[in-house]
Amino acid sequence: MEDALMKEVNLHCPLPHLADEFIVLAHGGGGKLTNQLIERVFLPAFASDPLNARHDGAVVSVPGARLAFTTDSYVVRPAVFPGGNIGDLAVNGTVNDLAMCGARPLFLSAGFILEEGLPIDTLRTVVASMRGAAERANIQLVTGDTKVVDKGKGDGIFINTSGIGTVESSLAIGPAAVRVGDTVLVSGELGAHGVAVLSVREGLEFETPIVSDTAPLWEPVAKLLDAGIEIHCLRDLTRGGLSSALNEIAAAARVGLAIQESAVPVCEPVRGACEILGLDPLYVANEGRFAAFIPEQDADRALEILRGCTVSQAAARIGTAVASHPGVVTLVSRVGGQRVLDMLSGEQLPRIC
Repeated sequence: MEDALMKEVNLHCPLPHLADEFIVLAHGGGGKLTNQLIERVFLPAFASDPLNARHDGAVVSVPGARLAFTTDSYVVRPAVFPGGNIGDLAVNGTVNDLAMCGARPLFLSAGFILEEGLPIDTLRTVVASMRGAAERANIQLVTGDTKVVDKGKGDGIFINTSGIGTVESSLAIGPAAVRVGDTVLVSGELGAHGVAVLSVREGLEFETPIVSDTAPLWEPVAKLLDAGIEIHCLRDLTRGGLSSALNEIAAAARVGLAIQESAVPVCEPVRGACEILGLDPLYVANEGRFAAFIPEQDADRALEILRGCTVSQAAARIGTAVASHPGVVTLVSRVGGQRVLDMLSGEQLPRIC
């Protein structure tokens, strides 16, 4: 069976030659092309120990402290969607990247690229949303920048945010710390953000409204750390969803991951919407969910702690790190079949973050 699975890894359709010569939309989708861009262009140019860790942010040491530093850009369309908008999404996304490093979020920068013709009221709404999100996450916006581009040269509003936090734990949280035997947990139901954005973009209405899961994640991470849980790795499940995150970690840690599809939490409205739209919720982006790699002896206690926080009350155990098929993620389906859970070769849902 294992031989068959390993052969399956190499049976995917080849990527179009165009993607080797020009940037295509899928380069920003968090799947195979995103990782190829990092491996072939960015890492050779900028390689450093923090960057080579391939984590959600860089952890660096300065006299008397360990700091986490991260940056991200937000180009979601539409800018306003059920459950949030590009403003709170930008704040939460950066707070969460810091949290995935085990860092307490402290300071935030914001860079705005505005298209000529954007209504000032829209900008006020976005900025107010950012302020509220920053207050909820207890992070302070301390610097920023604004640029305006000609009408037709942007898409209303793009936002770049960077964040700094302090790493107070001695743990080295990242893919390199993952070990065979680790339990894989997810912090809640998957897929709501991507489906919420798509519903507005395509003018879809569902019987049960689906809203984005955008939320700050430092609280559950802090509670795990305060309880002495030996966290090996954390990863928020944004572009490319659960599948891309697991594949990136499996490759970096050189372990196999065995996942049970029946254990992955997906609410019925999202599952139904994905079936109608032909999407796989394992590939759909989230903005308030993360995966945690925890030693087996700490897994039950970690799950109990996560379920005690509102943002992670639907946390679940979904799989295990294994010695076989290193770098490959396998999935036992709901009907008992086994397959490789690979990264997307293209773009399932563009412009969702």
